[in-house]
Amino acid sequence: MSKVLITGATGAIGTNLTRHLKGRHELVLSDIDFSDFPQELKDGLKIVEADLSKLDSWGDALDGVEYVIQLAGNPDPDADFYDDLVDLNYVLPQNLYKKAAESSTVKRIIFASSIHASDAYPDNVQVKTTDQIRPDDLYGVSKAYLEALGSYYAFKKGIESIGIRIGDYKSDDSELDPDSDFYGMSMYFSARDMNHLIDCCLKAELTEPYLLVNGVSNNSFPRLDIDSARVHLGYTPVDNAFEKCGKV
Repeated sequence: MSKVLITGATGAIGTNLTRHLKGRHELVLSDIDFSDFPQELKDGLKIVEADLSKLDSWGDALDGVEYVIQLAGNPDPDADFYDDLVDLNYVLPQNLYKKAAESSTVKRIIFASSIHASDAYPDNVQVKTTDQIRPDDLYGVSKAYLEALGSYYAFKKGIESIGIRIGDYKSDDSELDPDSDFYGMSMYFSARDMNHLIDCCLKAELTEPYLLVNGVSNNSFPRLDIDSARVHLGYTPVDNAFEKCGKV
């Protein structure tokens, strides 16, 4: 059983991952405010209620931690650079990597990038992680920065990282619009497939210290190419938005 820190744990992805991983790993949950977080998920777990964009707020958050799932940040595509992105999407990840570099236990950081880092390609183009980054907003730019930060610390500081460019994440199928257009269905990423991908990231043996993969489900046409995740991580998604919406 590995010790895993989830930052940004109270968000939709963090909540579902906590439910999925609890009992399988020793979890540490971190976020600014846990007042609305399900009590049954907090029970028996270490809770770090802190603003991790402040370096002196980290305390013992990484003590004994082997894996970090980095979800903390501002996920708003319309976020203002100065007011909303600098602290959470630039300073906080740097704090994490700085602290991880000082840790004697951290083996790997699994971080949430976004389709927004490459979503300025035309809608009918399937984007690979090897394609040139093409952000469609300043939020996407912040995720491109995170990808570069992870690569720097992997190759220069020896901290393994796996980045996931997350598509249109849905906590459950009630959030999937049956009238979605082709583009909307191509970005679909189910909670079940996300949980499976995280499992793959936690157990995979990497041939190089840095890997960037795309995170979408097994859609008939996936907007993001998932071959890298299949080959390097053993990712085998099962959900398909086109089938769920009756479009095949």
